[in-house]
Amino acid sequence: MNNMKTPKELGFYFPAEWVKHASTWLSYPHNENSWPDKIETIFPYYNQFIKELTQGEIVNINILDSAMKERVEVELKEIGVDMSKIVFHNFKTNDAWCRDHGGAILLNKDGKKRALVDWDYNAWGGKYPSELDDKIPSQMAEYLGLEVFRPNIVMEGGSVDFNGKGTLLTTKACLLNENRNPSLNQNQIEEKLINYYGVDNVIWLEDGIEGDDTDGHVDDITRFVNEDTVITVVEENKNDYNHAPLKENLNILSKARLENGKQLNIVELIMPETVIWEDQRLPASYANFYISNETVIVPVYNCKNDNKAIYTLEECFKDRKVIGINSLDIIWGLGSFHCLSQQEPQL
Repeated sequence: MNNMKTPKELGFYFPAEWVKHASTWLSYPHNENSWPDKIETIFPYYNQFIKELTQGEIVNINILDSAMKERVEVELKEIGVDMSKIVFHNFKTNDAWCRDHGGAILLNKDGKKRALVDWDYNAWGGKYPSELDDKIPSQMAEYLGLEVFRPNIVMEGGSVDFNGKGTLLTTKACLLNENRNPSLNQNQIEEKLINYYGVDNVIWLEDGIEGDDTDGHVDDITRFVNEDTVITVVEENKNDYNHAPLKENLNILSKARLENGKQLNIVELIMPETVIWEDQRLPASYANFYISNETVIVPVYNCKNDNKAIYTLEECFKDRKVIGINSLDIIWGLGSFHCLSQQEPQL
């Protein structure tokens, strides 16, 4: 293990999500506390997500035990999933949010090597148990035979987004929250991002959306769709809580520069109608899409804005099929398809 030098010094970087995947990693949902009185309702939509992924890549699934494996196999076969594309791992988890607890897999600029960054994970500031989730990156690295880098700070995959050319997007609300790395200031955190994700340029947005218990993950608000274009959510209703912070983020993006000094191309993405369950506003957003090898899988919410959002994303992703999957039940867990998945880039 060569941790004397940082990944960036060794030529490693975190690629954009649209770069060819070897697979997608998932942690199959089982924590009823994340979907109180509702977890059984999410499985048909989650399994549909798996089926769409297998159209273009292997899907690695972390499961609790053999009983779960047998049940999931039956359900996937019933909907016609190609089981040759499924690999189960007896890697136990606390929860399903593989974007945040899964290892960050890097490519090397020489095109010959991969490595994995094992960030510390504390379930969004110690809100939930995380001791099993925190072990997942090491288990992934051992299975894949990858060198591991450990920055020894708390970081979640949903708090960052990349264009693969040297620019990273994040939010102050999340990464500067005192429940993550209270001993580090913004410059110190940015240095870790640069050295361990292999980037040159960090764009800091401000707040996330209402109902997001991650303290403002960027994957609910602003995403790269190509190396110089972002899609960012806007709330047209001036009386809505999200209107002002999303407008502020849009303003920051309009002034931001890429790693090459160029301005960003900005595409505005409508927000869904408000989703409320048991008097709680949920963090419903179309920005929580996942870019797979063949498709872009978008959470939809059975509302009039679904089709508008799909059309906007179709205009951004001419090379992939954009597929909406109902996320009304899944979002009760306070996340959707991007939160649930972590890509493994192909060499």
